[in-house]
Amino acid sequence: MKTELQEFEESMRRQISAFQNPKEEKKGPRPMPDRGAKSPGQSASSYKTGHLVRLAVRTRALEQDSVFEHHSSSISKLEAQLEAEKAAKKAGYPIIGHLIEIRRL
Repeated sequence: MKTELQEFEESMRRQISAFQNPKEEKKGPRPMPDRGAKSPGQSASSYKTGHLVRLAVRTRALEQDSVFEHHSSSISKLEAQLEAEKAAKKAGYPIIGHLIEIRRL
């Protein structure tokens, strides 16, 4: 009969090995880091008004933060941040760490 400590240790070993060997997981393709929600033909200079929002995002809990950029046409900083968070979740980043910066265009 296993004790609670042994069960806990086995669980932690499984989680650590899953974290160290992500290719063994069958969750599908991981999204590329540092990609924004803009289309390939648009650049930051093509936006006349709005904000550039940079978020720190992760796909897993113990993963290192990646930068997600979103170009919002909103003039409100709060609304631009909410749009960026929704776009990041839609792009496959379930964990949003923190706001890096909001820059006016």
